Amino acid sequence: MSTGPGKLVRVAIVGASSLRGKELKQTLEDRSFPASEIVLLDESLMAGTLTEAAGEPTFIRALDEDCFEGVRFAFFSGASAVAEESWSAAKNSGATIIDLTDMPPADRQSVPAIPSLAPALPSVAVPHSSAGQRDSYYSPPAPVIVACTIAMALAKFEPQRIVLLFFPPVSEHDQLGIEELETQTTNLLSFRPIEHAVFGTQVAFNLVSEQPEGSKPRLGEVRSAIARDVARLLDGRAPVPAIQLVQAPVFYGYAFAAYAEFGSPLAVEQLEASFANLGVRLAAPGEAAPTNVSVAGESEIQLARVQPEPNVAAGVWLWGAADNLRLASSNAVRIAEELLGQSRE
Repeated sequence: MSTGPGKLVRVAIVGASSLRGKELKQTLEDRSFPASEIVLLDESLMAGTLTEAAGEPTFIRALDEDCFEGVRFAFFSGASAVAEESWSAAKNSGATIIDLTDMPPADRQSVPAIPSLAPALPSVAVPHSSAGQRDSYYSPPAPVIVACTIAMALAKFEPQRIVLLFFPPVSEHDQLGIEELETQTTNLLSFRPIEHAVFGTQVAFNLVSEQPEGSKPRLGEVRSAIARDVARLLDGRAPVPAIQLVQAPVFYGYAFAAYAEFGSPLAVEQLEASFANLGVRLAAPGEAAPTNVSVAGESEIQLARVQPEPNVAAGVWLWGAADNLRLASSNAVRIAEELLGQSRE
């Protein structure tokens, strides 16, 4: 399945009805990815749903044995359970899989990749699988990209510690998370009992550091998955940050606070230049700090100006935010772009 110069390729999105699937389709279009067709796939319940791709009306198709025929890139963007049903079919078709699902099973042996951090991290390489099959790649979620970017930007300054506190939005739980926060907010304002099938507790007008049985998945599980992926990607190339999560009552956007401490004081300008070199957008002097609202639809991580810690001479604070859906989908599309560019060389 060679792709000569200028040749368009067929692309499939598994989990096309999910929030990530919709954002991925939009990102492919916004970046003018050379797709001859974007095939939208999902579980049978969503099959037949009318939508659009590249400005043309289309339908979401059910997953079946032939749905990956002629597909060059298969993006898995929905729930892991949906991916499980069609993973083998995509691999056997010869498609390159790019996985955006939450906590993918280790037995899939996907190669994690963050192109914006190359060459500091292992770069995306042309696969060399046997029997005509292509490798699969793991495009990590927004907090993993943020944590690795911060660690790599600070690595050359030899930080003694890096601590990251993330405030995940409810959209990380897809549409069900959005709907539960909406319902909780409405019911609380109307003095009615609240539902908590997704989060297991009250999220509206609240901050939550732990969740009882019933949340899907629990914060502790998400935190463990993020920490595992960050350690796997950094692999001794930079200090691994300590990571904590606090569930916030926001719909979109991953906000975060980070603290870093060094052996001796550093110039703020040095630190900020290191972030800018990795594609992080820093607020201009006098510009407001980024928020969940201001980063909506943006592909890059955004940071406020670095702030020295008043009580620790060699400590600094960072505040930032990123569009959780757009950052992850942009990373996935960049993986495909690099693979496509290498195959045409």
